[in-house]
Amino acid sequence: MAFEALSERLQSSISQVGKGGTISEADLKQMMREIRLALLEADVNFKVVKTFVKKVNERALGSEVLKSLSPAQQVVKIVDEELTELMGGEQVPLNFSVQPPTIIMMAGLQGAGKTTTVGKLAKFVQEQGKKKPLLVAGDVYRPAAIDQLQTIGQQLGFEVYSQGTNVSPVEIAQNAVQQARMNGNDVVLIDTAGRLHVNEELMNELRNIKAAVQPQEILLTVDAMTGQDAVNVADAFNEALDITGVVITKLDGDTRGGAALSIRSIIDKPIKFTGQGEQLNALEPFYPDRMSSRILGMGDMMTLIEKAQQDFDEEEAQKMAGKIKDASFDFNDFLDQMDQVRKMGPLKDLMKMIPGMNKIPGIEDFNIEEKDMNRIKAVVQSMTPYERENPDVISQNRRKRIAAGCGQSLQEVNQLIKQFNQTRQMMSQMSNGKMGSMNKMMNQMQQQGGGMKGMPPMGKIQSPEQIEKQKEQKQIARLLKKKKKRK
Repeated sequence: MAFEALSERLQSSISQVGKGGTISEADLKQMMREIRLALLEADVNFKVVKTFVKKVNERALGSEVLKSLSPAQQVVKIVDEELTELMGGEQVPLNFSVQPPTIIMMAGLQGAGKTTTVGKLAKFVQEQGKKKPLLVAGDVYRPAAIDQLQTIGQQLGFEVYSQGTNVSPVEIAQNAVQQARMNGNDVVLIDTAGRLHVNEELMNELRNIKAAVQPQEILLTVDAMTGQDAVNVADAFNEALDITGVVITKLDGDTRGGAALSIRSIIDKPIKFTGQGEQLNALEPFYPDRMSSRILGMGDMMTLIEKAQQDFDEEEAQKMAGKIKDASFDFNDFLDQMDQVRKMGPLKDLMKMIPGMNKIPGIEDFNIEEKDMNRIKAVVQSMTPYERENPDVISQNRRKRIAAGCGQSLQEVNQLIKQFNQTRQMMSQMSNGKMGSMNKMMNQMQQQGGGMKGMPPMGKIQSPEQIEKQKEQKQIARLLKKKKKRK
């Protein structure tokens, strides 16, 4: 996953600051060195790193940090604010035309994921209320690109405009816009040709398309896995076309993430979206503040909430809350919730959006693979409708039959049912405010090895009031300790 190595290095360097309650200039110097190395290792542009470290250092040397009761928190705040600023400061939305259609021209090198991004963006704009996007097959040099766009159009139920490979891309773009006006299409998304490398022939063609259709948006698709090359590519395209924004793809891959941190500073154009998977819903608007929070291990609750709102029905959620409260949550509900969570993305990535999760020991090793979820689903689907609605009636004989039906061992079936019952009880107690009973149960689960396979020990769960009280007690203790030292 992008930024993981950078995230670990930054968190590690910041956590060492101010452990004794104060912070010295020597501590800051060491931390700045670690931050510089972390950013360079993440393939961030050298000039960008130099400017960033200088800004953080100047602010961190201020008296409000050196005299602060919690210098580490102050430093985190400064790094967070500067990282956010580095990536653009605030989210920049698409520029929709007052008079439809809005024309969006996609550009980028071959292999950056441009054609797939056209489909993802069409789905995104439809969800924004634009009912009739028109996809335009303007890459006439690669027949597979036209086929790919048509397949995507069929999957999403969107019209694809194509004139084959014997018509110039400029003419195709003009004709597509004319048809969109006649048919009432809200948005026109033009997929243009890419090359293996930037060349003048490609740039001239793109300039001609831009001049012919006057797009509201020219979005450049860059591959995050190309590192510093992505920045160079963005610079070249921006110089030729004056792009309006960037879409960074493959942020879910094994990439160091430096491109996302460098592009805004180098070309002064916003990152508007990130692509984090092949699925056609795997496109996220880029929020610099949220990305900074993820990098610093502070979670990203807003994105998590938005993902949940997209996939969860409010009325169903209220029903589910009632079932959880009175412990009537059954295996049918369990399957529904599992399917909803799967739509939101890998569980490991979702958990990292929850503040504080990164501090749980073993969280990096935790993941539930697709095949594990399929096995769980197979066990539940081997139950009769009556058993799913009434989990308490599943006797040992019934469990043997379920195990035989799904091809799993009796032990695995027993473990799943045990986990389900414990989780159901735990959720019920949590919703009823019985924190103490729930902590006791969690400890028992961990001692008995009854936790979910691969799940790290969760430790003690506390209410917000308990957490706040602990913070106050620690602060008082620090003040008393300082008083004693002065005496």
